[in-house]
Amino acid sequence: MEYRLAVENTPDTIPGGTGILLLHPSTGETDRIDTDFLKTDTDRFLVISTRTTAREVKQKLDHYDVDERKADILDTLSIERGYSRRNTDDVHYVSAPDDLEGILAVTERFLSGTDGKRRISFDSITEMAYYADEQRVYNAVLQVLELLEEHDAVGLFHLSKGVHDEEQIERFLGLFDAVVDLDRDGNVDTDFSKVE
Repeated sequence: MEYRLAVENTPDTIPGGTGILLLHPSTGETDRIDTDFLKTDTDRFLVISTRTTAREVKQKLDHYDVDERKADILDTLSIERGYSRRNTDDVHYVSAPDDLEGILAVTERFLSGTDGKRRISFDSITEMAYYADEQRVYNAVLQVLELLEEHDAVGLFHLSKGVHDEEQIERFLGLFDAVVDLDRDGNVDTDFSKVE
């Protein structure tokens, strides 16, 4: 299955199974890229949020005019912060950003239980690494990428350049076929040379 992309300086389409690493500065404005990715050529999407609550994700989707009826949201923060929460058909919760088994279970359930063109936004690897050690996070990202391939879906994974050292960034880069690199001024550089 081919997926159209509406992100600047990227190919017109990418095949199902592609994971894209979004490298950004610590203060980088990623919402524009994230929402352009989610709202194009999509039947359902899942936002795995280790950075903001489900309520904040919904506000972002609304602000950027993304069709919320297509959205599932995995909120990893509200329980740990003691906020009230109610599971609904499209909002899911795990106990904390380091509940990697829970995150993987929700992701697998989403991909197994939906049809058509599915996208995942993983926001963010960096926040998850604050809570869980890097090796566990690396393994979890690898498993999500395997799920994308298995279910012919695509994903965008956020990683902050300002937080990780060069060696850590290179290690995560090695997992991905495609990279979107956002600089402080909002310029976008990309590398999709490994995408088949």
